[in-house]
Amino acid sequence: MRVAPKVELTAEERSTLSGWANGRKTPVRMAERARILLLAAAGTQDTEISTRLSITSKKVARWRKRFLDKGLAGLEKDAPRPGRTPSIRRDAVAEIVRLTTQEKPPNATHWSTRSMAAAVGVSDSSILRIWHAHGLKPHRVESFKLSNDPLFGEKLEAIVGLYLNPPEQAIVLCVDEKSQVQALDRSQPGLPLKPGRAGTMTHDYKRHGTTTLFAALNAASGKVISLCPQRHRHQEWMKFLRLIDDATPEGKQLHLIVDNYAAHKHPKVERWLKRHPRFHVHYTPTSSSWLNMVERFFRDLTENRLRRGIFRSVLELIEALDEYVDRHNEKPKPFIWTAKSNDILAKVMRAKAVSLKGQSA
Repeated sequence: MRVAPKVELTAEERSTLSGWANGRKTPVRMAERARILLLAAAGTQDTEISTRLSITSKKVARWRKRFLDKGLAGLEKDAPRPGRTPSIRRDAVAEIVRLTTQEKPPNATHWSTRSMAAAVGVSDSSILRIWHAHGLKPHRVESFKLSNDPLFGEKLEAIVGLYLNPPEQAIVLCVDEKSQVQALDRSQPGLPLKPGRAGTMTHDYKRHGTTTLFAALNAASGKVISLCPQRHRHQEWMKFLRLIDDATPEGKQLHLIVDNYAAHKHPKVERWLKRHPRFHVHYTPTSSSWLNMVERFFRDLTENRLRRGIFRSVLELIEALDEYVDRHNEKPKPFIWTAKSNDILAKVMRAKAVSLKGQSA
């Protein structure tokens, strides 16, 4: 009868294997391998170990040999397996990826799994797996807008600098207005949410008027100063600036990040700013509202309160907006800006280069 190779354990190896064999959180496979080696070290032969543990003797011999060759490290990881031979050749996969990224079907703007499957002669489920493996989603498209502002880099550095390194004894405020906020009421009452069924809401609605929300987000604390006038002309903008002046400590310099809306640059506004020298206005580059962090607050407001809200009057809408801001200010949480201006500028330059290349082609 063939005798299995002898297994000898050091005190440290025996302690480790005992811990694996008896540990409550040890994976079943590891516990089984540890018991095999402990029995083997006690002089038990493979056939007897297989009987005790209700496994095959081939498995016992395999893990005995693995331990003798690689020690404890050989037990912690399974050997790589060849796997099934791919049903689609690599060159065929490469051709599918090329067609997806560089060509279009003759009668559509983008490929579907079925149209690609018909073009290359494989199943649509195979196309789906290949697209998933290569991160391809032809049905999706993301929008973008590149700024043509000649002072883009200068304005970008100034605003990002205020976020990352705000000046001492100063307050950085991200200011903008959310115009044409509609008081919408649904034409019919929807059904409430219940187990197994989503809430319902009619697609049509009744309009009861609009309002404008002016908001100034404190970049450091996350608190918001707000105002809801009926319109958003330069008169309302100056009224909001006065509110900011009254709501902030007198000894603090105020750095306002605003967009290029005409009301923000009205001559009367500029004269008012000259009379209040603690106000320092930083205009975002054109087509770059994403640089203003108050837009993130507006997005959360839309998602959490407005999109599915029901408002039967403008007054009810204004009350809802004021309540949302008050609740936000009870536990404010600032939005943390992490992107550096150099990284943003490099990304924009790459996008412009690709855009120019596409236009020339």
